[in-house]
Amino acid sequence: MGFGYVEGVTHDYKRHGTTTLFAALNVLNGAVLASCKSRHRHQEFLSFLREIDTAVPAELDIHCIADNYATHSHPKIKAWLATRPRWHMHFIPTYSSWLNQVERFFGLITDKAIRRGSFTSVKQLVKRIDHFVNSYNTSCEPFRWTATAESILEKLHRLCSRISGTAH
Repeated sequence: MGFGYVEGVTHDYKRHGTTTLFAALNVLNGAVLASCKSRHRHQEFLSFLREIDTAVPAELDIHCIADNYATHSHPKIKAWLATRPRWHMHFIPTYSSWLNQVERFFGLITDKAIRRGSFTSVKQLVKRIDHFVNSYNTSCEPFRWTATAESILEKLHRLCSRISGTAH
């Protein structure tokens, strides 16, 4: 590669399948519960919610922050949640993934375990993900917000001004 050349993929690169990574972040200690599924439908999401429900002590409430992906508010998901009062769903607005701290973990796993990887099978990819999560959890710490409320509000103001031409 030449100076200043960003990475590329060779012409013979072959993708050997994908997986969907579901992850839950404990904001108190930084630990991650993760599970790879073959698809991202309500069935897989419900299966992951059950894993969380089993892993979290029964006396604790569960606050789940999720985006507005249709799977997360499927009628079967709503019915399951309706019978579990300790569950509290919080849906973040569109284009605000930065509000969900698990996205920071997704960035870490992408940078340190997946990007630039060459996997010969989905099984190998899942094994790499599981290894990273297990290793990460041995020395995890909570993510710390570094931006101030003022800087976030200023950024939001600039964004709103650019989008609509007004200062909402």
